Amino acid sequence: MKALLLLVAGIGGLIEAVAPRRAVALWTRALYRNAGEAEPRDWVYAAAKAEGALVAAGALVGLFRLATASDEESEADEADATETPA
Repeated sequence: MKALLLLVAGIGGLIEAVAPRRAVALWTRALYRNAGEAEPRDWVYAAAKAEGALVAAGALVGLFRLATASDEESEADEADATETPA
């Protein structure tokens, strides 16, 4: 479940980093009643691109940690199972 959430967040961040104008337009329509009058400033697109890159990078780090943690746990379980009792 955690991996799925990280994957969805990463894909969303990647989309926001690649197409910040489209992402800002989508969120503007979703959040404002009269979105036609709302006009974002130029720096909003750069901020959206940076936010998307940070979210995607954070999701990748989370997925990497999740993958390596499960590998380490399985190796530790195998080592415990192969040890002979004294």
